Amino acid sequence: MKKITIAIDGFASCGKSTMAKDLAREIGYIYIDSGAMYRAVTLYCIENGLFNGKEVNTAQLREEIKNIQITFTLDPETRRPRTQLNGKDVEERIRTMEVSSRVSIIAAIDFVRAALVEQQQAMGADKGIVMDGRDIGTTVFPNAELKIFVTASPEVRAERRYKELQEKGETADYEEILANVKERDHIDQTREVSPLRRADDALLLDNSHLTIDEQKQWLAEQYRKAIQA
Repeated sequence: MKKITIAIDGFASCGKSTMAKDLAREIGYIYIDSGAMYRAVTLYCIENGLFNGKEVNTAQLREEIKNIQITFTLDPETRRPRTQLNGKDVEERIRTMEVSSRVSIIAAIDFVRAALVEQQQAMGADKGIVMDGRDIGTTVFPNAELKIFVTASPEVRAERRYKELQEKGETADYEEILANVKERDHIDQTREVSPLRRADDALLLDNSHLTIDEQKQWLAEQYRKAIQA
């Protein structure tokens, strides 16, 4: 059976990562969370004092980007990847609201995107991967055999994020999360470098009112069609 590249793009908090992880596990592919890579760079900037409010010291970041190494290890229990920043597990820390509120700022910086896109393309050179993000089907893997663009209403996405944080025992404010979702949408769609957009040949998936099982069935069907093409 031939191996293909699967690119899943879409808006923040659409559940892209969860569906990509599940699909990769079910078909035996490698999963790469490109969003986690930008979150890791954001965390690095926070922890190393590169932020002043929501302004980032781009000159210093340009000097230090070469020292930021992002890798993934497989959790032996969940069989899901965990993000490593310079050899340290940061999977939980990159999912906080502190990182979420600043990641789109980092993702809009041209030299950061160039550095991470190069790493992502190297990871997917042999195909057999599922990667999700904002520009996978348009910039990272424009020739991917299967491209999916995921969307849902801002309110639905904010509610999902709110429940996710509550389940983790973290303090969460729905209105703050909704405002963050809308702000990230605006930044992602209007940035100069690789803005978020649906590739011309990407299949649209609006999962606002889909169950997890319905979504899985739809994805499995699109995968079967792609490998038979």
